[in-house]
Amino acid sequence: MMTPAIIIILIFLAITFIQSGYDKVADWKGNVEWLKGHFSQSAIKNQVPAALLLVLILEIVAGAFSVIGIIQIFMNDDTEFAGYAAIVSSATLLLLLLGQRLAKDYDGARTIVIYFIPTVMLLNWLY
Repeated sequence: MMTPAIIIILIFLAITFIQSGYDKVADWKGNVEWLKGHFSQSAIKNQVPAALLLVLILEIVAGAFSVIGIIQIFMNDDTEFAGYAAIVSSATLLLLLLGQRLAKDYDGARTIVIYFIPTVMLLNWLY
């Protein structure tokens, strides 16, 4: 089931989540401070570091599963990890969307949809 579209979307997800996770680790303090302001009027204003850690873990897992999925497709034409990548990526993006909506950042929420569309397409192709 090695289709170029599946591999391209897995590459897209790997780049997206690995880079985002790296950015969070490289500038944890700056991210926490910015997000505290971003969520200052929301229900999660006191849980920003914990929420950021959860998002970081999900992004690392989504990125890793995407890379493993690509390798697995090339090695034995299996899409098990591609499916895991699509599921974890979807969950991560839904969590990010929820965060943007809680912060009343509707432009940010719309941006998440741009990432969500190919992820749902990947889910559809794999399942």
